Amino acid sequence: MSKVLILATDGFEQSELMKPKANLEDAGIQTEIVSLEKGEIKGWKDKNWGDSVKVDKTVDEIASCEGYDALLLPGGQMNPDILRMNDQAVKIVKMFAKTNKPIAAICHAPWLLAEAGLIQGKTVTSWPSIRTDLENAGAKVVDQEVVADGNLITSRKPEDIPAFSKALIDAVGAKANKSEMATA
Repeated sequence: MSKVLILATDGFEQSELMKPKANLEDAGIQTEIVSLEKGEIKGWKDKNWGDSVKVDKTVDEIASCEGYDALLLPGGQMNPDILRMNDQAVKIVKMFAKTNKPIAAICHAPWLLAEAGLIQGKTVTSWPSIRTDLENAGAKVVDQEVVADGNLITSRKPEDIPAFSKALIDAVGAKANKSEMATA
């Protein structure tokens, strides 16, 4: 069974974690929440704190991306800003890139892609307020519902979640099919 690591911390945009997580699980893909500390992390919804989700592992417990088929980076303004300041969180993003596994980032989460040095020469999209940051990191930024460039999948906002989820599910399915064929 395929598995997606969801990297998040307090202040994640609630819909951008919960809805893709549910869509992945509905498609038969396991998910695992990884954060900076054990316990629970709290979402952000409608300009206030939202629901909490249980943390399955901490970033310090992730030594490789073996056993995972993709990485999901939910947005929200606080969440990716905090994560990009954590060396181990950035290292996890780089591990997924190094193994060419799909990395899906929505809203403000492409900040993590920039911090990891992954977007130079890539076409991406994001929430409007960080587009200049992404351009300054060398990306070509477009205003589209979902953009796939190599192993990177990016979207702009909660309304893009259906297309974002489909792109990630398709990428995980393609990756899973390749590894199944390799072992057959």
